Amino acid sequence: MNHAPMLSVRHATKHFPVRGGVLLRTIGHVHAVDDVSFEVRPGETFGLVGESGCGKTTIGRLIVRLHTPTAGDVFFEDQNVLAWDRKLLARNVQYIFQDPYGSLNPRLTVGSIIGEGLTAHALGTRAERAERAREMMNVVGLNSQYAQRYPHEFSGGQRQRIGIARALVLRPKFVVCDEPVSALDVSIQSQILNLLKDLQGEFGLTYLFIAHNLAVVRYVCDRVAVMYLGRLVEMAETDELFERPLHPYTQGLIAAVPATHPSQKRDRAVVRGELPSPMNPPRGCRFHTRCPLARDVCREVDPDLIDYGQQHFAACHVVHEQLGGTATPPSH
Repeated sequence: MNHAPMLSVRHATKHFPVRGGVLLRTIGHVHAVDDVSFEVRPGETFGLVGESGCGKTTIGRLIVRLHTPTAGDVFFEDQNVLAWDRKLLARNVQYIFQDPYGSLNPRLTVGSIIGEGLTAHALGTRAERAERAREMMNVVGLNSQYAQRYPHEFSGGQRQRIGIARALVLRPKFVVCDEPVSALDVSIQSQILNLLKDLQGEFGLTYLFIAHNLAVVRYVCDRVAVMYLGRLVEMAETDELFERPLHPYTQGLIAAVPATHPSQKRDRAVVRGELPSPMNPPRGCRFHTRCPLARDVCREVDPDLIDYGQQHFAACHVVHEQLGGTATPPSH
């Protein structure tokens, strides 16, 4: 695998203004993402996990410019996408949404939805675009004879296949998968995951896979980054992360995964307490208000993301006390 990054997120920050009062003045900011950096290599599936509200979807939307960053940059193949024309970005980077129904226009036929990107980019004649849309339906496992049907005539799993076909019709290199199976029945989730893996091999795709289901992440991802309250707290190869989680938050997330058999015993280091307000994140380490290992330094100093060997990064003062490590950033 080529280890030169296809995508680099560098010090990405996104603060959303909160307005109030009669004049709707800005009274604060939601710190959705704060100084996040990581790289995604060609051909890999990079997982981004964490509790709801941790900022992982915001990261995905910053990459495709559905949001504009407050600070930081996003580079695709060493070019800053913030300076790109949106059409050029769309040809290279696409997005699969979480909601397989709300993301589809109910007034358009499925063929029109899938071919919309071709129309926007003026690629081919109308007949060629229709034929390409039917081809993509076959690729994702849908009957192309249904191209004139509307989204409400399909099941949830079929609608997600439509969303996947729409994302791939322009033949992008990079796809952001924003919790693509979380809204689906368990019986359908494995079908969609296997489809995504098959398409990755067929089209040479690179994925950013956003999820909160750790079992799904372990199945599909090559590397995983863990987010908490807008910050990265840990990042490693998938097997390394699950076999040797370093950060107390990651340990809690893994311990909270239900056992598959009653005989399996787990250390129930479940994360307790409520997520602090992103409008007023805690000083120092943002996890210290819920961490059973918190020290005084955790309440005052924000820890750096440090490499503890084998490209296993963690941001935790306690881990640094125990293991040492090198303060090497995950993205340059």
